[in-house]
Amino acid sequence: MNTVSIQELHAKTHELMREISVLGEIVVTDNGRTIAKIVPAHDSAGELYFAKRRPSSAFLKLDSTGKTGRGIDATQLISDDREDQSCGSGKDPGC
Repeated sequence: MNTVSIQELHAKTHELMREISVLGEIVVTDNGRTIAKIVPAHDSAGELYFAKRRPSSAFLKLDSTGKTGRGIDATQLISDDREDQSCGSGKDPGC
């Protein structure tokens, strides 16, 4: 992790932004107090931030109760709906 002061960030913004993928997270401080973190859009391996996210323990606990549900397969609903529409239009002689 790299730490820069807000003054250094202002002076070297262009350079720091170009190096962010190598440096990783940059912590910005003002009078020694952290005020911001700048992170690369992709980590060094090119993995997206959201691809690295994992479910929280609270969600896993709720999910284990079965209360989150899994929904239904929309593919079958869409296929059924399309069959109904084609039969109603007379386009499908097999209806």
